[in-house]
Amino acid sequence: MLKTITPILHPLNASVRVPGSKSLTNRALLISALADGKTTLTNALFSDDSHYFANALKALGFEVSLDEEKKTMSIVGLGGKISAKSAELFIGNAGTAARFLTAFLTLSNGEYILDGEPRMRERPIGDLVNALTPLGAEITQHAIRNKNHSSLVTSPLCPPLKITASGLAGGKTQIAGNVSSQYLSALLMTAPFAENPVEIQITTELYSKPYVDMTLSIMRDFDVEVKRKGYQVFKINPTQYAPRNTYVIESDASAASYFFAAPAICGGTVRVENITRKSVQGDIDFLDILAKMGCEITEHENAISVTGTKNLTGVDVDMRHISDTAQTLAAIAPFASSPTHIHGIASARVKETDRVSAVCAELRRLSIKVEEFEDGMKIYPSKNIQATTVQTYNDHRMAMAFSLIGLRENGVEIRNPSCVSKTFPSYFDVLDELRE
Repeated sequence: MLKTITPILHPLNASVRVPGSKSLTNRALLISALADGKTTLTNALFSDDSHYFANALKALGFEVSLDEEKKTMSIVGLGGKISAKSAELFIGNAGTAARFLTAFLTLSNGEYILDGEPRMRERPIGDLVNALTPLGAEITQHAIRNKNHSSLVTSPLCPPLKITASGLAGGKTQIAGNVSSQYLSALLMTAPFAENPVEIQITTELYSKPYVDMTLSIMRDFDVEVKRKGYQVFKINPTQYAPRNTYVIESDASAASYFFAAPAICGGTVRVENITRKSVQGDIDFLDILAKMGCEITEHENAISVTGTKNLTGVDVDMRHISDTAQTLAAIAPFASSPTHIHGIASARVKETDRVSAVCAELRRLSIKVEEFEDGMKIYPSKNIQATTVQTYNDHRMAMAFSLIGLRENGVEIRNPSCVSKTFPSYFDVLDELRE
């Protein structure tokens, strides 16, 4: 299936809304399940990832009510308990769900299998497992059977996982911070239900710090405070989350980045509703990059407008803390007047696809000059972008980012456009609103 992107031949003048934050929705789902009582999430994200997470909670015995029309999710938490003592959970390619559920399931008493799509079976989770083990967890890789019925175990450790749960004793543990901040977030959110205090030491520089800040913020919203020494040591005492009658999910800053970026390519102004610079989501800092490139950022009471510039300049940026917007920047970069160097995103190689390699391959397919590095890429201005079919590698962010190039250049097609359903099912409908 292909989606042809038709160029917009006039400066933009549009106002759009994007869905609720994936990161906040999934964190709120987990914490609501851990709380003792009912919590209702409003402006929640309804996408493949959130459906996988919600369905996993249902399979574990939680009362979960979903109203997609009203964008609400209600969860009745069990105070750190899980009623189902066994379950086989399939979470697609939802990395957040895989990491959060792995830690969550260790709090129970039972046996669980956690599995996903073929790509999920290639996404390492060993760092999280190794951090949970000193706290009392028992997690092993569940053998995969191939067509000849022989057992296969992948290395490094990836799903499917077998979690033999008997609660977490607590204590001290260590984890690297330069692969995925989701590992640390999973530990932080489940740690209050260990029998004893938990101390987590970060052994490397911590990437994606804004996502850790987001986790700490939502924990505070549910009445749990984490003691810490910068981003090196985190201490959590046994306690309980307090349910919330209503918890509002912010609009997704990562999803908003595509619409912030559009006027950088097409000119004009796009206003994104229901989001502010005060967002707890780190990807809101993508606006700072657009400002450096020459775009004008205007803040409203509950919205942000971006106006393009006639002289878009390239930038040299470390994006380790906002790597989910690196593909968005890569789509803008060919239209700048000077090269753009993106670095610090080595961790993006173990996401839905190897995003560094995939972005470089598709830019070259468009005849855009790019140099690939282990932790990023350098993209050069291009006056002769060629019509092509962009491969998306079943990665929602590849589809969304590269569609932006088609707003300016003829002949850009997106293969497997439905992959955007992972986080933004209505993306192409919202993109068409820019034409109005």
